[in-house]
Amino acid sequence: MGTIIKRKRKDGSTSWLTQIAIRRAGKTVFRENRTFERRSIAAAWLEKREKDLAKPGALEDFRAGDHKRRDVTLADAIDKYVDDSAKAIGRTKSQVLKSIKNFDIAGKPCAEIDSADIVAFAQEKLKSGVTPQTVSNYMSHMSAVFTVAGPAWNYPLDEKAMRDALIVAKKLGLTQKSRHRDRRPTLDELDRLMTHFLDRSIRRPSSVPMHRVMAFAIFSTRRQEEITRISWADLDQDGKRVLVRDMKNPGEKIGNDVWCDLPDPALAIIEAMPRHSEQIFPYSTDAISASFTRANQFLGIEDLRFHDLRHEGVSRLFEIGYNVPHAAAVSGHRSWVSLKRYTHLRQTGDKYKGWGWITEVTTHDPKQRERRPVRRPATVRIRTKSARKHGN
Repeated sequence: MGTIIKRKRKDGSTSWLTQIAIRRAGKTVFRENRTFERRSIAAAWLEKREKDLAKPGALEDFRAGDHKRRDVTLADAIDKYVDDSAKAIGRTKSQVLKSIKNFDIAGKPCAEIDSADIVAFAQEKLKSGVTPQTVSNYMSHMSAVFTVAGPAWNYPLDEKAMRDALIVAKKLGLTQKSRHRDRRPTLDELDRLMTHFLDRSIRRPSSVPMHRVMAFAIFSTRRQEEITRISWADLDQDGKRVLVRDMKNPGEKIGNDVWCDLPDPALAIIEAMPRHSEQIFPYSTDAISASFTRANQFLGIEDLRFHDLRHEGVSRLFEIGYNVPHAAAVSGHRSWVSLKRYTHLRQTGDKYKGWGWITEVTTHDPKQRERRPVRRPATVRIRTKSARKHGN
């Protein structure tokens, strides 16, 4: 009733096509095909499937269920993937899967989706204004649904079609690997941003103290989301370290809690923060991101992202003489390979030595701090709405 066929892929790898066909009165009344990476798994599946189909009434039940499964759409498969996942799905992946459901491909029955449909989705996504690197992320998260849907729920999503589409998308330039950014803020840019945020903090004490958040991001090398998750209970003050929960890591994020060393300036910033909340920095990532983006636009600082502060912080560690293991203990990199891009940096000393803003962000009592720790650069002007409107 069933057969296993060895097949060679274009990339040289081997797959095993398992076919089941049931004929009655000279007609094929049931057919099912599945592809596996190993023959042993294919054989085990085939044996179990044949036993299940041999049970009285099983064929009719399976045919009815197969008809229902063929009506299942990609959007249904995405919902099933999210609902059944025992591991918590990260915010980015959750947003991507939700976004995919807004495209035409999500409304198609799983059985009708082929590689051309997936490539068309990649093209449509690219035309929406995102980068090939972003399209690659969308394809990667969609691929996870294709990988699970067949073996887990017998949804007819063609995993081979997904693999073929990934190859085509790469060949056509629709997807690309993420490139390392080398953008580092200059001290002048940081001075302008810090002055801007300190002014705002004085005018509006309830606003996010971005000058402290920025400085902590640099000296601790922490990501934006990690900063907002750190609690006072996670601080080991005597050990000069902090427990970073759910640290980003390929293939695993939720539950990936890592102890990271705190350089002296980073620890001093924490010690200067008020203990009004469980979190040391009780602010939302959206508020931090929006504040940083608006400030850059207002000050005319181009192509600077908040994440670049982490890159600046790691670069600083190597410039002041840290080796790879020592730097990894601060940054939390599990693989030292990721830090090899920094090893070309020469030990040039600490460009933040004597930086006036360190006193400002590490002073707890507002009455003890200077309102202007450094001279405002001549390039910084606070423009009125009227001046901005007329281009002055």
